[in-house]
Amino acid sequence: MTGESALVQRVRARMKIRSNPAWEHETLNSYLFADSEVAPMSFVVDGTQEISYTEFIQRVRGFAGFLVNNGVETGDVVTVMLPNWWEALVACHAVLWAGAIVNPIVPIYREHEVSFVLAQARPRMILLPDEFRGFSYVPMLQRAQELANHRVQLVIVRGHADSAPSGAIDFEEASGSDRMDAMAQADPDDPALLLYTSGTTGNPKGVLHTHNTLVYENRSIIDLYALQRGKAIFMPSPVTHITGFLYGVLLPVMLGAPVVLQDVWDPIHAVDLVEMHACQFSLGATPFLQGLFDAYQGRPEFSRSALAVFPCGGAPVPPDLVLRARERMGTDIVRVYGSSEFPTFCSGRRNEEPDIASQTEGRPIGPVVFRLENSDHNGVGELVVNGPELFAGYFDMRDEKLAFTEDGLFKTGDLARLFDEINLVICGRSKDIVIRKGENISAREIEDLLFEHEDIAEVAVVGVPDVSSGERVVAFIVAKSPDSLIRLEAIAQFLGEKGIARQKIPEQIEHIDELPKTPSGKVKKFVLRDLATSHSS
Repeated sequence: MTGESALVQRVRARMKIRSNPAWEHETLNSYLFADSEVAPMSFVVDGTQEISYTEFIQRVRGFAGFLVNNGVETGDVVTVMLPNWWEALVACHAVLWAGAIVNPIVPIYREHEVSFVLAQARPRMILLPDEFRGFSYVPMLQRAQELANHRVQLVIVRGHADSAPSGAIDFEEASGSDRMDAMAQADPDDPALLLYTSGTTGNPKGVLHTHNTLVYENRSIIDLYALQRGKAIFMPSPVTHITGFLYGVLLPVMLGAPVVLQDVWDPIHAVDLVEMHACQFSLGATPFLQGLFDAYQGRPEFSRSALAVFPCGGAPVPPDLVLRARERMGTDIVRVYGSSEFPTFCSGRRNEEPDIASQTEGRPIGPVVFRLENSDHNGVGELVVNGPELFAGYFDMRDEKLAFTEDGLFKTGDLARLFDEINLVICGRSKDIVIRKGENISAREIEDLLFEHEDIAEVAVVGVPDVSSGERVVAFIVAKSPDSLIRLEAIAQFLGEKGIARQKIPEQIEHIDELPKTPSGKVKKFVLRDLATSHSS
């Protein structure tokens, strides 16, 4: 090693100042050998493949040795752009084992997003699939490198030797390299993860987490949901997104539990996997919960789900879906709220009361500080937070300029209110309010009501400029049947029967086949606003 990079020095110095008594001061890779008794078991289930814990560790050591022998040092960034394959887990742990920073990016990205990451993070190496879901990744990377003016060592996963470009390395060969038996000496305050936000508006920001912040996050999850050691985790959310990385890559090692991966979401097959492997836990956005609920509805042979707990977040969660899924699946389904910067701020608890589980994001977890700023007459204000799992800062420090309050709390950009004295309700983004004739209208409130309509599968509400009212309410609707045409008059009648104020009733309906979403399931409302504006101009 040639010494600490400027990035490592900056993050380490900041975290020493922020030192939190809740931190365990352990590194993530220290957990790889915490449970030798799990060595014989199938650790990663990936399609028809089952990887034992022993083989997993051997692969981690082998790829870590390859990284170090090819010049990867402390503070270097290694990009992992892989689907939910066992190789992604090996790669991420190997990067940590080598003392470097893992930079997972979701495989739906293309040259526009990838070139941004390459230009900013300047990774030493990148892992790509040769092909996934009919898309060839190598030509895309070549275009991205030209746009970024940055060449990177390429490692191809599940590739074909005859199609590999010159200089590319095959993952099978690389992970079979001379093993790195001793892990790199990392400081728990060192950066371990560089994760780019989904980017619902503008360019994404590079979020930095340390070993301390990530260890605390997963330890709090284990305790909060009373997860049992050795019982499997089901992970359909991308492991290169914050949810999948935390609970599909890191949590299985910390919990000594197998992980069952699904690389292409299929709710019917998901039920088979959950029941076959008796998975106790999964966490995902609303589409995953909706899919599981629908699939269990069609499987009378399962009176309940093996899943003991399913926290749902990352996108608005309709209360009605929570209640119906809890009843059908027999699972503790609760709403949860977090972000890349603060992974899990609040959540419902096990055996939660139905109204708290379905109507709120629960109460804050652990020793956190928060407040609601600039609250309106309904008690809705911007949520600002601090706590032991708060990120270490952005890769580009210029992104931090408006991100924190004067006393160091992170501005989430999300609006919230207290349901009671302790449970929070997330009301949407600070920009997710429609201001109609001077009245603030919550898009989330209208969405939750419209979701209860029997013909609506998904819905998103936005505000667009209007000469007479300032903004008008527009509802984008995905119908359950492609032949359904839900008219504005019917929506007005439906909402009127719900007792909603007339000024909240949408003035424009747009039928759409699919809502545009980020990898985490958040609706790209800026796309919908542009679409609604163009349709009315």
